Amino acid sequence: METANDTPYHLVVFGATSFVGQILARYLFESYGVGQSLNWAIAGRSQQKLDGLKSRLGDGADALPVLTADVGDEASIDNLCAATRVVISTVGPYALFGEPMVRACARSGTDYCDLTGEVQWIRRMIERYEDDAKASGARIVHCCGFDSIPSDMGVWFLQQQAEETFGARCRDVRMRVKVAKGGLSGGTVASMINIAKEVAADPKLRKEMANPFSICPPEHRSSKRQPSLKGAEFDRTLNAWLAPFVMGAINTRVVHRSNALQSARYGKEFTYDEAMMTGRGMKGRARAYAMTAALGGFFTASAIKPTRWVVEKLVPKPGEGPSEEQQRTGFFDLRFVGRTEDGKTLITKVTGDRDPGYGSTGKMLGEAGLCLAFDIASDQPGGFWTPASLLDGALHKRLTEKAGLAFEVVETR
Repeated sequence: METANDTPYHLVVFGATSFVGQILARYLFESYGVGQSLNWAIAGRSQQKLDGLKSRLGDGADALPVLTADVGDEASIDNLCAATRVVISTVGPYALFGEPMVRACARSGTDYCDLTGEVQWIRRMIERYEDDAKASGARIVHCCGFDSIPSDMGVWFLQQQAEETFGARCRDVRMRVKVAKGGLSGGTVASMINIAKEVAADPKLRKEMANPFSICPPEHRSSKRQPSLKGAEFDRTLNAWLAPFVMGAINTRVVHRSNALQSARYGKEFTYDEAMMTGRGMKGRARAYAMTAALGGFFTASAIKPTRWVVEKLVPKPGEGPSEEQQRTGFFDLRFVGRTEDGKTLITKVTGDRDPGYGSTGKMLGEAGLCLAFDIASDQPGGFWTPASLLDGALHKRLTEKAGLAFEVVETR
């Protein structure tokens, strides 16, 4: 079977034996089989571990191709890129291990997606390799997991509905996590600890991390102050207490980059923020303050060497994460409140049928890779894109038909 550009594979899962890599590999195997409509392979450092993964996938997986590649071996990374149209990378923390594959894809013209939430690393990759990606035609799409597909595509959907309903876009959008049930993996925690370490060591980075336009093109800025929840607050529109949302620091940046790459489609003075809903009344208020304190305590302890080791002993280790049962019974419900310039309000929601960080992320990441492989025109320019700015309607279709996500209008006012 030929692939879109006559490479052996449509896509390769790099880091397939990582926690998320295994979830992704199982999703692709159970949804698309081996060598049928999708030609794909798994890749990583250890042949033995990759063979072990194949044996756990089930009948028919023995035909799944295996490639060995190591981020420390440039030739092996180049060979992997030459063999596929798309690389899906689950090798994190990306700030420590992700650059060699991004560099190789950008220079070779190989499309790429991942599930990073490390905004400081994304900025570095854009600065170093966007010119290479534009020259080669490689489409690089970071943040294709829970951070930041539900947020990015949620705003995309809300704006589509606002245009149809009001004939105008929403200039102000707020995302609120109504509920999310799931667990942390060691890889995610390691990435969060690494961000805290980098910020503590570099005062300039601390200032940059506070910039909501940090990964936007330099010319894309707004004179309007961006909202950013720092503590407990009451939301009168949704009648609930709020606490800061840990993923908001990356999701807001991705949404602003999407707006920039679509020629400020949401407006040059567009504002966006995210928060967690903690409930109503005194219990909701208490939860909001407790969550704010816990989040602040985690990042403070992670940034200071004497207490960092305590955090590292208490949290899951890389390779650990929620059980299959926890993934299957998890879910999420996000609410988006958008307001037009003349005061009209639209409320939408995005829901997922698995735990957000792993069960649902594996499906979203897989469909983003397939969207790159099959749905995006070959003449679409190379560069560093976002899910909404490049994959838009094609990804929305895949998410709703394949990945268990739903996008719905809740209310108009």
